[in-house]
This record gives sequence, C-alpha cells and structure tokens, in this order.
Amino acid sequence: MPFAFCRPLPFAVLALAAATVPGYALEVTRSADIAAPPAKVWQTIGEFCGIGDWHPAIEKCALADKDGMKVRTLSLKGGGTIKEEQVSRDDKVMSYTYTILESPLPVSDYKSTLSVAPEGSGSKVTWTGTFNAKGAPDTVAVDAIQGIYDSGLKALAEKAK
Repeated sequence: MPFAFCRPLPFAVLALAAATVPGYALEVTRSADIAAPPAKVWQTIGEFCGIGDWHPAIEKCALADKDGMKVRTLSLKGGGTIKEEQVSRDDKVMSYTYTILESPLPVSDYKSTLSVAPEGSGSKVTWTGTFNAKGAPDTVAVDAIQGIYDSGLKALAEKAK
C-alpha cells in the first residue's frame, strides 16, 4: 500500500484535531472625534496611569515597574481591581498597547491599543481590543468591553476639550 497515507482520516481524529484549535478572538473597536489637537489629547491619555484622570470607572491608578515593564493597578469605583501591563508604546505615533494580567471582567487573552490621530481640525481616538470570553457568552464579554470603551471615550471627549 504505497499510498496508505492518503486515506481519509477517521471522523474521531478530525474532531479531536478541531477541538485543539484555539477559537477566534473577539474584537471591539470604538473611536471618538475630539475637538482638540492630537498633542493635547495624547497629553491627557498618553501616560499609562493617566486613565485614572479621565475614565469614569476608575477610582485611582497605581503604577509599578515589573521587569522593566509598566504595570498599572486600576481600582474601580464600586470595588474591584484590574491589573494591566503596557507591552508597547510609541509616543511619535501616539499609541500604546497593553494586556490584562488580572481582572474581574469576563475576558481572557485581552490585548488592547489606545491611539490618537489627527482628524480634521481635531483628533480621533481609537480604542481596539481583542480577547476571548471567559465564563460568559461572547455577547456578554463584548458588551462589557464596549461599555468600558464607550464610557471612557465619552468622558475623554469632555475632558480634552
């Protein structure tokens, strides 16, 4: 049987292989036009712990250093904390990317980028995240992240004027 390797695989083997393939990550992207120059908006959001000054869900932000990486611990209004690590930053293009290390949110494998770009006479802030749902349906995870982004961008638009 020189061509035995060409036989179709049994269904059980295919099912097992499919079960080991990771699921597709969910993605949320939100943006807001801000009536302020990009440099001013970046000054407001560019510091990794600056989120404590403009996001309405954050009571305070504590910054630490972990093996040369910035780690912020966000204390949430109403209780709970989120620990995040900045994984990249580019002040020239006005963006940074971070991951969640610990969180009560229904997400895992979360990675997000917050960026500012010129838009007309003002700025456009874009917040994009990819993640998997954890302990909840995909729609619940997506709604949670959309709510965080929407409330933050709305507050930022008010603060950065």
